[in-house]
Amino acid sequence: MSDDSGSANPGRSGRATERTTGAPAAPEPGGPWSRRIVDRLPGLAVAVAVAAVATVVGGWFPLIGGPVAGIVIGVVLAAVRRPAERLGPGITTASKFVLQLSVVLLGCQLSLTQVVRVGGSSLPVMLGSLVACLAAAYFVGRRLGIGRDLRTLIGVGTSICGASAIAAVTPVIGAASAEVAYAVSTIFLFNIAAVLVFPVLGHLLDMSQQAFGLFAGTAVNDTSSVVAAAATYGDEAGQYAVVVKLTRTLLIIPICLWLAALTKRRALAAGTGGPGTGGPRAGGPGAGPRLNVLKLVPWFLVGFLLTALVNTLGLIPDRAHPGLTTLCVFMITVALSAIGLTTDLRGLRRAGPRPLLLGACLWVVVSVTSLALQYLTSSL
Repeated sequence: MSDDSGSANPGRSGRATERTTGAPAAPEPGGPWSRRIVDRLPGLAVAVAVAAVATVVGGWFPLIGGPVAGIVIGVVLAAVRRPAERLGPGITTASKFVLQLSVVLLGCQLSLTQVVRVGGSSLPVMLGSLVACLAAAYFVGRRLGIGRDLRTLIGVGTSICGASAIAAVTPVIGAASAEVAYAVSTIFLFNIAAVLVFPVLGHLLDMSQQAFGLFAGTAVNDTSSVVAAAATYGDEAGQYAVVVKLTRTLLIIPICLWLAALTKRRALAAGTGGPGTGGPRAGGPGAGPRLNVLKLVPWFLVGFLLTALVNTLGLIPDRAHPGLTTLCVFMITVALSAIGLTTDLRGLRRAGPRPLLLGACLWVVVSVTSLALQYLTSSL
């Protein structure tokens, strides 16, 4: 009986045997990598299209900028109609890989020698403002009942460089899209306030051009807002503020490494391990977790350092800087547009006004700390 059935349809028997024995099937045309790329193209194209519109809007309203416009447009589109499921892979790629790649390009804007140029007087103000802001984010954020990831994003965005710092930290801590959207919106609001208030405050305090440049470079977040505030005060203030701001960008590196270490240790303590951590240490009960330091450093931070080094060595022509800067901003806009498209508005509503209150507190802390440290170091 079995011989008859086998001889009646040998092709079917052969396929059944192949499935049973686990022999590999013939590869489909195109291969898995090409299929993965094709699957991601529709969603990636949508994120790029939203970013293109946001870039135009940001050109019309420079104080808003493309990244903020991108996340707002994305959130609005998601509220009107959630992206189709087939767009998911591409949108995820835009919100993660493109975001990480944009951090690598940030290094092209930075020369490591700029740290020396700003002088010893500016580093205490820069570092002191950073420590004060992160400490306030932790204690005030906990007091307000704000979640760990959201208060981290607002704290890092306020203390370092706004959307760029949020872009760098997001993949390190694995923050949700709603938290990223709220953090970017909060940072943007107080950037606008700084552009309007800081020049008036500088004139009231009779600050010199260099003093105001240091103030704007340490207390305002996004580069566009730093330029807008400082240029209003004077050309010399604008030039000095940009140098301080770009030097401040370097602080992304230690902060991301610190947050990566904390994230890995929490995962190990929870027993989940995590990629590259080496898992719990063998040796029975009482053995502590092991942290693989070499795999702790995110690849995009290594890329950030390499591009900054290449720029420092003068291997990137000056004429290429404007184009690379524009590309970097556009990539951040693409990533934030994708994040906006996946944002859960109910999550934003649940957060309530407390993150805005935290942002206001941190804005005051950074501003007061910057002025106080300038006074103590005779920079004011």
